[in-house]
Order: sequence, then C-alpha cells, then structure tokens
Amino acid sequence: MSVFVLRRLLTLLATLVGASLIIFLVLDALPGNAAQMLMGADASPDAVRALTVKLGLDQPLAVRYLQWIKGLVVGDLGNSYVYGTPVASLIAERLVLTIPLAILAMAITVTLALSAGIYTAANHNKLGDIGVMSLSQVGIALPNFWFAILLVLLFAVRLQWLSAGGFAGWEDGMWPGIKSLLLPAVSLAVVQAAILARVTRSAVLEVLREDFVRTARAKGLGKREVLWSHVLRNAMIPVMTVMGLQFANLLAGTIVIENVFYLPGLGRLIFQSIANRDLIVVRNCVMLLAAMVVIVNFVVDVLYAFIDPRIKVHDL
Repeated sequence: MSVFVLRRLLTLLATLVGASLIIFLVLDALPGNAAQMLMGADASPDAVRALTVKLGLDQPLAVRYLQWIKGLVVGDLGNSYVYGTPVASLIAERLVLTIPLAILAMAITVTLALSAGIYTAANHNKLGDIGVMSLSQVGIALPNFWFAILLVLLFAVRLQWLSAGGFAGWEDGMWPGIKSLLLPAVSLAVVQAAILARVTRSAVLEVLREDFVRTARAKGLGKREVLWSHVLRNAMIPVMTVMGLQFANLLAGTIVIENVFYLPGLGRLIFQSIANRDLIVVRNCVMLLAAMVVIVNFVVDVLYAFIDPRIKVHDL
C-alpha cells in the first residue's frame, strides 16, 4: 500500500506541474495588456510601460513562470493588480464561503442520489423505478443557473422563506450562513444528484446479478440484509469515482451560481478578475481549483483499496 500511495503522490505532483504549465501558457496567450487595462485607454505609452515593468510583465515567459511556481511553493501568490492586496488573502476570504457551499451541495447530492439509486435498484422495473429515473432524466437536462432562478422565484419571492442572494456570514452562527447557502447548494446538487443516482442504480443492479448475491439469498438472508451488507460495498467503486469527479464539478459550478446569488465566493472572484483582466488572481484561483480536483481524485484512488479488498495494489 505504501508503494501505491507513493506512486499516486508522484502522479499527483506530475499532474500539478502539467496543469500549472497549461494554465500559465493559456492565460499568458490571451490578447490585451493587463497594464493597459489598469491604466485605461487614455494612458500614455510611458505610463503603461512603467506599470508593465513594475508588475514584472516585461520579463521573459520562463522567468515569470518559475517565479510563479516559486511563489506557489512558499505561499507567496503575489498581489492583485486591481485590489492591490495579497492574492492569498483574497482567496482565503472567498474560500470561507465556497468550500462550505461545495460541501453542502455534495452532501445534498450524495443523500439524494444514493437514496434514489438504491431504491430504484431494489425496485427494478417497478413503478417507483420508472418514476424516479424519469425525474433523474429531467434533472440531468436542467441547467443549474435556470433552476437557481426558479428556486429564487419560489422560495425567495413567492414564499419568502429564504433570501434571494447575499451571504449572512458565519459571525452569528452556523444556521444563518447555511440558510444563505441552501438555495445555491440545491441548485448545484440537482443535476449532480440525477447523474449519480443513475450510476448508483446501474452499479447496484450489476452487483445484484453476481453469484455471491444468489448464494447469500440461498442461505436464507433477506433481500434488505443482502443489499446493505453485501451489495453496497461492492457497488461503491464506480460510485466513488463519479463522486470524486462531481465534487470537482461542484467547485467549478460555483463560478456561475455565485454570480446568480451574488455570493462573495471564489467563483465570483474569478468572474470579476476575468472582467478586470486581473490575471494573477485568475491564474492562482484556477490553479487552486485544479489542485483540488487532483487531490480529490488521489483520495478516491486510495479509498478504492479500502472499499473493495479484492482490488490489488498493482491493479490501481
């Protein structure tokens, strides 16, 4: 197991290096000059040139990339071109909202999806199975930003149970903050739950057809006991894979949803930074999202061996 973890760590580091190179080159290739954007269209060429030198944008591409990587390693992400404050502090302030939002959305996704997937698999080809799978198909087709608007119209405008946007903060306790994130989390979770429910149903049905399940039933074990004690653990491999990918999708989906609900999170910071061409903020935020995706996939890979003991280390 230690050899496997070491191999996966090396793969993780190589992936992060590759992602950083792609992110840096793509953002650097974008047209326009950040110094010109900050100074305005009427700024003199000398002023723009002076700001370019001050920001270090006149240095060779390789030098700027290595300086950025060095900053990532030591935790110095530089200063925002627009805000004039350290990028690390900007990101830390926004993660206080974005991480709980993604976790809440993931919790709703897993609760809805596993319940629906297990129920439909246990009632295969029955009315409940057909009904839930039809609803999941509708959920997959729904754009999350459109569903978010519907939730606002229903729960904020018509029923007035929840606020239409903004974030109450964590200073007054957990509930006001969670209440502010509830509609955005549901908006993010619906599509992901619909996908995961179908994956769970397929995985459970596949395991239910295995010989060891028939053997367990022949020994007198009840359907419920077989399902919860024997089937679910063996069916969790594909489910865990999709869950890892979905958490990454939830983090990326906050860029749209946070703007719909006017939430001051990481997604809104990325959107504003793109509009202001504050590329140093965009670069570090995208790199953070990429790192989260890679780390989540690493954790899922390690969990495989614990979930299913039949899987050998050399197979992973």
